[in-house]
Amino acid sequence: MNPSRRSFLVGAAGLAVTAQMIRAADRKVLRLHYRTIEVDGKPVKRFRISQPSGEWGLTLQQGDMFDVRLENNLDVLSGLHWHGLDPPWRQDGVPYLSAPPIAPGKFVDYSCPTKPIGTRWMHSHFGLQEQNLAAAPLIVRETDAVRSGIQEVVVMFEDFSWRQPEAIFAELRKPKPAMAMGGGTPMTGGTTSMARGGSSTMASGGDTAKPDLNDVTYDAYLANDRTLADPEIFDVQKGANVRLRLINGATSSNFVVEFDGIEVTLLTVDGNPIAPLKLRTLPLAIAQRADVMIRMPDDGRAVPVVARGEGRTLQTGFILRPSGATLKKVPMNGEMAAPAVGLALEKALRASEPLANRPVDRSVPVDLTGNMSAYVWGMDIHGQEALPVTVEKVERVELAMRNTTMMSHPMHLHGHSFQVVEIDGQRLPGAVRDSVLIPPRATVKVAFDADNPGMWAFHCHNLYHMAAGMFATVIYRGFT
Repeated sequence: MNPSRRSFLVGAAGLAVTAQMIRAADRKVLRLHYRTIEVDGKPVKRFRISQPSGEWGLTLQQGDMFDVRLENNLDVLSGLHWHGLDPPWRQDGVPYLSAPPIAPGKFVDYSCPTKPIGTRWMHSHFGLQEQNLAAAPLIVRETDAVRSGIQEVVVMFEDFSWRQPEAIFAELRKPKPAMAMGGGTPMTGGTTSMARGGSSTMASGGDTAKPDLNDVTYDAYLANDRTLADPEIFDVQKGANVRLRLINGATSSNFVVEFDGIEVTLLTVDGNPIAPLKLRTLPLAIAQRADVMIRMPDDGRAVPVVARGEGRTLQTGFILRPSGATLKKVPMNGEMAAPAVGLALEKALRASEPLANRPVDRSVPVDLTGNMSAYVWGMDIHGQEALPVTVEKVERVELAMRNTTMMSHPMHLHGHSFQVVEIDGQRLPGAVRDSVLIPPRATVKVAFDADNPGMWAFHCHNLYHMAAGMFATVIYRGFT
């Protein structure tokens, strides 16, 4: 071999090894493991996702690579989905679709560009593990947010039950006694809101049917693993702006968030910027995120921020405390039940970075179906159950989601961001999201660009609806 050629190859190999060593040194490590928390003063064993330092979840900066080693320190199969990121499909973390689950004691390395930026999160997509708190924040801090110097507070809301999720799901799927209603559709009881005087039915239930807000009666709601009996307290400055990154990591609960009567500014939804909007209450559906800017009062008082479950008085929250502020006890239950989360805010949202203006190449009808009596949920694509959404690379695709049931469904598409373009026949340049709520009998259309080839999960993010069949896929033709 020519000496110069040999020297070149040796040098190139050395550079490759050096690059690998640098990347390994920069790699973040996340561990799936067990931990014990206290709820209402009682200890309980649940999942945790943390770094070796003990930090919950992961915070990156805009421009960072997503170089992560995920270690499974559990004694069961598991894995994580990077909710809101658009990785190559084999790194999406959906067991048996993008890759096998991670065996106990094993690890998997992930490496890809970290995009899009903003408030994202991570959670197990294996079985019902998410209900046992297998979730954590994943924040990709925007350069502008870092430069602003404004304090940030990250809070994840979750729902908690003393029962194991398998027992909850089994109860939901037990045969229910038939009850006459509308078109004669049987209704549900047991752990659902029927036991509390509510009602639920599929589309054939007739116009007299009423929406059902909750499948499961939870024992507590959590904010960063804590109830209002012992809320997390964040030290802030009076009169200062604070950016709240709020994540609904609940498995089956929509929330309405209140800010102690203070008007806040909504900056992003699902991590994506919108035209700023003033509000005093924030509806936050399952899997959705919202960044809001709150200005602390000049009088130096503490501000409780509470998230109340849709249709319930039960609530959780946290406290923003200036130095010297008096803390008042915030009750575990509000005075009134939170209203149903609908689409009023969604209709007012406008993306500040919308999709490029171009015609739709493919429109796909998606009917969300269900039978509460049998607790079976589904997604009909082009009128056919279990059919995938098939797309071609570079197409502009529109998903026309029509909810034929009497429950809301927070719909999430993996690997892509979409823009809300129509609500109940009204066209609009809505928000860019990855999760959108489809209330009972509503139709919402979203558009996305098919620019990330693979096989992608497309499903309801109510964990029990997904487990009972409301799960489909988006598949690119001819991808490898």
